[in-house]
Amino acid sequence: MRVLIIEDEKPAVDNLKHLLNRYDNSIEVVGELDSIQASVEWFSNPLNTVDLVFMDIHLSDGLSFEIFNKTQLNLPVIFTTAYNEYAIQAFKVNSIDYLLKPLDYDDLFSAMEKLESLRENLSSASQRIKLEELNEALLHYRKTYKERFMVKLGERIKSVTSDKIVLFYAEGRNAFILTSKGNRYIIDYKLEELEELLNPGTFYRISRSFIVNINHIQDVLVHSNSRLKIQFEQPFDREVIVSREKVNHFKNWFSGSGI
Repeated sequence: MRVLIIEDEKPAVDNLKHLLNRYDNSIEVVGELDSIQASVEWFSNPLNTVDLVFMDIHLSDGLSFEIFNKTQLNLPVIFTTAYNEYAIQAFKVNSIDYLLKPLDYDDLFSAMEKLESLRENLSSASQRIKLEELNEALLHYRKTYKERFMVKLGERIKSVTSDKIVLFYAEGRNAFILTSKGNRYIIDYKLEELEELLNPGTFYRISRSFIVNINHIQDVLVHSNSRLKIQFEQPFDREVIVSREKVNHFKNWFSGSGI
């Protein structure tokens, strides 16, 4: 297998090469690039061919997603980064996996095995993975969702797991969470962003102002004009109403019939 590494930190390159060699010492690292510009130039040369790209997200001249905007990159990519907020964006391109630094062997092994599984299950006679086949095969893998949110308590930072969040709600321009202990915290997300980050089997946006957690819903009551009112195990001082246009959709989600 021929591999290209796009990474601007030399220690990270060396660690990745060490892990790849441990996984399979026949893997050939054919290039090491450290910027968007160098990567675009490399991919623009039709003589440069590889089977897999390892790509850091933060490069010396910007975010590596820009490479996809400037080239026709029909190759499987494993992203490596110290930041977890780009996972959704990564899976919109040719991403096989999204690994957080510092990389360890178990993470690399899992990603490489996923790639091999995709190769084995693709019907193409070619050993190269075509982009259309890759995207179709990736649909069979479970998408990862955000499981923790960082909140500030004065000068301290606290981690709140998503299973402890009763609901997300908007108030003015800010978004907040209500936890199972009754605590409320402001978060640095908009509800539109949260819809992409949260597991849709657990969380549902019932209106412009609320995203609810099915595991904390105590009761659903018929409200005025055939709308629905939600009550939680945890007291909340605002009425949580399912918007009229989402009532049927919510019923299907709440009953487990899909969203």
